[in-house]
Amino acid sequence: MTGTEQPSSRPLRAGILAALAALVLDQASKLWLLFVFDLGRRGAVQVTPFFDLVLAWNVGISFGWFQNDGWIAQTILTVVKAAAVVALAVWMAWSRTMLATIALGLIIGGAVGNAIDRFAYGAVVDFALFHVEIAGKTFNWYVFNVADVAIVAGVATLLYDSLVGVPAAKAP
Repeated sequence: MTGTEQPSSRPLRAGILAALAALVLDQASKLWLLFVFDLGRRGAVQVTPFFDLVLAWNVGISFGWFQNDGWIAQTILTVVKAAAVVALAVWMAWSRTMLATIALGLIIGGAVGNAIDRFAYGAVVDFALFHVEIAGKTFNWYVFNVADVAIVAGVATLLYDSLVGVPAAKAP
């Protein structure tokens, strides 16, 4: 591809569909858990011996890092995330492989889903908790949501594509 050629619309369409699917699944799961299932009133709900539904409001970033609910910190975080989504969208538009384009779409959809939570609730709605008990001690994973799964799956797929995927053809 030379600098003047346009990206193919087929992979881009797949990336946009991946972003929309991640966004819709994320928001639908959160709305259902908050307003239909009423997870906030129920407290922790054991689904399996190793998985619970819990309600956690995350004012930080991934895995609850940098917890700060001040408006300045939240504004800076929102601006940084918006810039990241724009950069990822540009990358997605020019991506050369279907796999990378879909991966970028998943990351974008997850990021937008969590951003919607920040605007709507002032924090990200997290609800999935995996845990294991070993020798009487319980070990918990971070509480997460569908958007987080989409972001992690997108990053893992990008890594796979960059390490194992078909290399891009070199320009003459």
